[in-house]
Amino acid sequence: MRTPVFLLIWLVVSAAVFAASVWLGNDYIFFAGYVVLQYVVLGTAWNILGGYCGYVNFGSAAFFALGAYSTVAIYKLTTENDLYGMPIPVLMLIGGIVSGVVGFGMGYLTLRLRGAFFAIATLALAVVLQTLVVNWDYVGGSRGAYIIRPEQIEPIGNYIRYLFLIMMLLAVAAITTARLIEHSRLGYGFASIRDDELAAEASGVPTLRLKLIATTISGALMGMAGAPFPYYIGYLQPSSTFGLDYAVNSIAMPLIGGTTSWVGPLIGALLLGSLQQIATVTISSAVNLLIVGFLLVIFVIIAPNGIVGLIHTFLQRKPEEFVGRRRVEAEMPGQMP
Repeated sequence: MRTPVFLLIWLVVSAAVFAASVWLGNDYIFFAGYVVLQYVVLGTAWNILGGYCGYVNFGSAAFFALGAYSTVAIYKLTTENDLYGMPIPVLMLIGGIVSGVVGFGMGYLTLRLRGAFFAIATLALAVVLQTLVVNWDYVGGSRGAYIIRPEQIEPIGNYIRYLFLIMMLLAVAAITTARLIEHSRLGYGFASIRDDELAAEASGVPTLRLKLIATTISGALMGMAGAPFPYYIGYLQPSSTFGLDYAVNSIAMPLIGGTTSWVGPLIGALLLGSLQQIATVTISSAVNLLIVGFLLVIFVIIAPNGIVGLIHTFLQRKPEEFVGRRRVEAEMPGQMP
């Protein structure tokens, strides 16, 4: 399927989902759906580096927070100087640029690190950025910062519907980007790095350039996902952006769904995100990480390649078993095939 057709299909699906949510008339659907779509973007962004290239990134929360705090900084700048506030799409673009530049820098500084050493370096980046934000009074520091959002936006209505629509479009863009990468020469280069980086270098694959591209795209998408978050939550503090939830979920969702395809993070985010939202309403948000850990243990044992890998294995085995059975039955005399 060509990329324009793929994009058009997803835009039609998104329009149908948005229309159905408006028809139901319950704004909580938009609050919960925003979080699920946010995890779709984060999981897809993580998978570009962690799944396609095989470089595990524990700093997802740092890039998400960069996008969020870039919005806070611009909001403070515009309100203090009586300037016109920037629209959310522009803030997302700025957040993506900031996080993409940091992702590029992280990739350049850690280009010689592999495996666990790279993962530890990304975790250190998150700790350093959190320390800087906590001590940066302009964006609220450890006290946090309030963001006053409009109640309504015409012609959509409630502002949370607008945020839901923006995040849905970003999710479609992230999925389309991941699929485009997967079926391009760039994706094949990423796969060669994941399978054997030394062999890829010996074969002439520009591994450094590809890793920089992966870290930049991954960081930019995470920053774009974080940019609308201050308007969603209303009160932003370091613990709400640098929390363990974002780092763990960004990793767990692709692992549960499957890291070798763009479908995996989508399935994992829809599954985990929906379960967490249901648990938040029925039990408590404190059990969200428990759900993630429980599902991770199950899938590591039952389906180490995720749901997509499990389905792929089933579809590969089933025709072979069927053909083999038919062949044996056909060779038996006196038996109908």
